[in-house]
Amino acid sequence: MNKTSEKIRLDKWLWAARFYKTRSIAKEAIDGGKVHLNGSRCKPGKEPKVGDTIRLRAGWDERTVVVQTLSDKRQKAELAQQLYLETEESIALREKSALERKALRGATPRPDHRPDKKERRKLRELKPH
Repeated sequence: MNKTSEKIRLDKWLWAARFYKTRSIAKEAIDGGKVHLNGSRCKPGKEPKVGDTIRLRAGWDERTVVVQTLSDKRQKAELAQQLYLETEESIALREKSALERKALRGATPRPDHRPDKKERRKLRELKPH
């Protein structure tokens, strides 16, 4: 890992910490307002420091992490997890939302099979034009 005194871009750190698959995706997330550094929106070139709080959204999950170490190299997931510390509240909220999504998954009705030609014709008759 690199020294903590080095300067590094936020998009590069998010990529190295494995929150986003590519730097360009990390940059788009920052530009789109999905990443907040110390409670405010920022630009991809902003330099995070050790102890900064980052709130980010990736997929379904929203995480709040505290920067522990700075690195500009993407390494194994085990090493990438040492770059940050996720807050207890963030972990609890992620687990809660995952349980809610699981509960909703069974609530949506799904057909047993794709409709055949006859069933498709019946469905077209039922739909308003």
